[in-house]
Order: sequence, then C-alpha cells, then structure tokens
Amino acid sequence: MAKLGPMVWFMVRGQIPSLTLAAALVLSIAAALTGAARATEAMPKDFVYLRDVAPTIEQDMRYAGPDNFTGKPVPGYGAPECVLVRQAAEALKTVQADLKPKGLSLRVYDCYRPTEAVAAFVAWAKEPSNRHAKETYYPNLRKTALFPDYIATRSGHSRGATLDLTLAPIGAADTPAQEGRCTAPQKTTAPDGSLAMGTTFDCFDVKANTKASGLTPLEIKNRTLLREAMQARGFKTYPFEWWHYTHQPEPYPDTYFDFPIRPRTGGSGS
Repeated sequence: MAKLGPMVWFMVRGQIPSLTLAAALVLSIAAALTGAARATEAMPKDFVYLRDVAPTIEQDMRYAGPDNFTGKPVPGYGAPECVLVRQAAEALKTVQADLKPKGLSLRVYDCYRPTEAVAAFVAWAKEPSNRHAKETYYPNLRKTALFPDYIATRSGHSRGATLDLTLAPIGAADTPAQEGRCTAPQKTTAPDGSLAMGTTFDCFDVKANTKASGLTPLEIKNRTLLREAMQARGFKTYPFEWWHYTHQPEPYPDTYFDFPIRPRTGGSGS
C-alpha cells in the first residue's frame, strides 16, 4: 500500500484546511493508486520475450544500463530484455534464419519501450546539455533542437512492434561502451563490433538518416543488407534512423503501453 502523505493525515483527523488542499489530496491519492497499479501491471499475453522466441538474436539493451545518451538506466527498463508483440518476434526469428548463411546475426538495442521511459527522454531533452553526451550523441546539434524532431512525447516503440537493431558477425565480441563521436568514421566495424553503418546507434544527426549522403561504399552496402533483410519479412524502415524498424501491420496501431520490463523468469525457448 502507498504511504499516506501529510494531506491524508489531515483528512483522517477531520482537519482539511481548505477546498484547495482537499482537491490536492484527491490528486495525491489518485497518483499513489496509479503508481501502485502500474507496479503490479503484467505484460499483456500477446507480448513475448524475444529470447523465448529467437534466442540466437543478440541483445544489447542500451536503456537498461548507463550506455545511452541519458548516461543512466532509463525508468521502465527493469531488465535488459527485448519485449515485442509475438508477430514481430516471430518475423525477427525468420530474418535471423535468413542471415545465418551469410555469417551474420541481428543485434537489438531497443524493442518495446514503456511510455514512462518516453517521458524520461522528454524530461532529459529539456535539461541543460551535458558535454559528454553532446560530443558523443549529438555533436552537430544543440540540445534544444532534439525536441521534438528527435525526441517526442510519443514513440512507436510503445506499441510493441517497433525495434532498433543492427547487424553483427556471428560470434563477434560485443563491446557496448560508446567512445567518441557517433558520426566518427568507421572502417569495417562499429565501435561495438557490429557492422559499419556510418554512425553508431542513437546518433542524433542527419548522417543517421537511412539514405544519408557521405557514406562509404561499405556502409551503404551494410545498410542495404539490413534494410532488404528486414523488409523481406514485413518490417518497414524509418527514413531518419537506419536502425529503426516497425513490423507491419501493427496489432496495436493506436495503443501506447506502459507496463514495465521485468526480468524474464522462464520460457519455452526455441
């Protein structure tokens, strides 16, 4: 049960000092009850852990730890697990099978995103700029330009069929620490061992556009390989982020979920 605040104590003793305070009390109780309800909210039945459907897909869930543009774990990410609607997870499993003969694996960075996390991103965007974050994730922009062009009050991720991912050689070492500018030139691989795509994940820059100019032939080849593999299995790309895909048709095109991501406790595997 949520802890009773001082206004609740006044009400219990019949000492409500004003209608304004009484109204605030109602809001306080409602907020406490909402928070308590969310804490016990279960994952909907048609959502699954990707690890249960396609365990060979690599997972580097950036928002569950500090290796992201906010510099800390993001609210709502209680475990480093990719959660998706089943249709999207099954389609990803097929993409993974398509890539295996090429010696490649998918590597996911983010999947379902609670609306609580989206709100945290918006709050971060309105905070004073951090030098390290700017130099790493948005070196060519002011932080004030990130909202609402790059960070918005709603995200398709919260509908459960959208995810962020890249390609990596099967068995490649995963070194997730972000070093240097996200737009820094890449040779054969990105800093985390994935294929060179021209920018790293979550790079707020025009170079991250799916068909950006100024890419090397290898980077264009790798982006094309990812895009064609995903599109072949029903995923639609997003023009402004080469890593962002949505499985079509979405089962919840107008619903934004807010259940927290919890540790996976079991599953049938694959």
